[in-house]
Amino acid sequence: MWQGTVESLHIVAEKSQPMTTVETIHAIPGRGLEGDRYANGKGTYSNKLEEGRQVTLFEQETLEALHRDHGIALEPRETRRNVITRGVPLNHLVGQRFLVSDVLLEGMRLNKPCRYLEDLLGIKGLFKALIHRSGLNCRILTEGEIRVGHTVRPVEGPDV
Repeated sequence: MWQGTVESLHIVAEKSQPMTTVETIHAIPGRGLEGDRYANGKGTYSNKLEEGRQVTLFEQETLEALHRDHGIALEPRETRRNVITRGVPLNHLVGQRFLVSDVLLEGMRLNKPCRYLEDLLGIKGLFKALIHRSGLNCRILTEGEIRVGHTVRPVEGPDV
């Protein structure tokens, strides 16, 4: 069984602005992360109703692979994802519930890379390098705080 950690956390109040790195975020079911563009209704895709866009996760291992395999050095905040994890098999969590500290999340769908990120960062080849490893879109099922260093783990038991 796997167990991972939260490596870094990022939010931004409005689309296209640089993400801010924070130590703690407050997860609100049905809404998103306090202070983040999607919870504020000011994200790029806010006009497309989809509850699975409340929080986004991205693997630290993917950042390392981008650098190693493609010579692309990205800072975690440049992924435009909220939670950077280590040791968490995000691609396998679609349709699964899991805990980030005491916050229950459900993996809704894999995040698809977009040309927007490549254009925003000015990094040619980023779109192609992120195919099948662009993170996980989740919905928040329980309220709580998520901090850097918190544990990410699968949910055990039939009643969750």
